[in-house]
This record gives sequence, C-alpha cells and structure tokens, in this order.
Amino acid sequence: MEEGKRVCALVVDDDRLSQRVHAALLRKYGILETVVVENGKEAVDLFKSGKTFDLVIMDLEMPVMDGAKATRELREMGVTSMIVGVTACEVEAEKAEFMAAGLDACWDKPLSGSAIIAMLDELAKKLL
Repeated sequence: MEEGKRVCALVVDDDRLSQRVHAALLRKYGILETVVVENGKEAVDLFKSGKTFDLVIMDLEMPVMDGAKATRELREMGVTSMIVGVTACEVEAEKAEFMAAGLDACWDKPLSGSAIIAMLDELAKKLL
C-alpha cells in the first residue's frame, strides 16, 4: 500500500470466527483500521452515517440483510469503495448473482493470506 495512506476496512460477517480471522489477516498485512459489523444493514447504516471505508469484505449469507442486497444498496448510494464478497456457497449461480450486485471480486471463505494480498494489490491500484 502507498506509504502514509491509512487504509480503513469494514468486515461484514455474522460469523464471529470469520470476523476475527478476516480482521487479523487485514492487520497482518498492514490494515490497522478495521471495523466489524454483523450484517448488511449495519454496513449500509455506517455509510449512511457518513463513515467511509476503502475496502469492504462482505459475506453473502447473513441475517437481517444479506451481502447481495447490502452491496446493491451501497452501490445505489454511490459508494465507490472496493467491495469484495466472501462466501462458503458453492453454487455458481448464487456467486454470479452476488457479483452482479456490484462486487469488485468474490472469494471463497475463509479468506487466506494470499487472497488478502491480492485484494490489497487491487486496492492499491484503485487508490493510485
């Protein structure tokens, strides 16, 4: 990442273990500002309140508001943050629908260090 630029990430996932793993991986690779919420509605509400994030890691299947609906709402609000979907779902049609909601990429859960590095490389290109 660019020297001096503080990148802020939002992890949106209802699974506590996934929340911890994704936040820890982000910290390991230099993203020190990470906010964690449990569903898509909380993510949308954060953006509505004026918060901004460079990277959003969005789970597909969550209660209250799923990742596809939240991503669609964020894009309709004009959010240009990099939104990366994560899912344990193996149904290609569901992944395609999730991507069509406005994701920049979609990865299988749980994320690996190499997936985080690839995301951060793409994010760096977007921020330059």
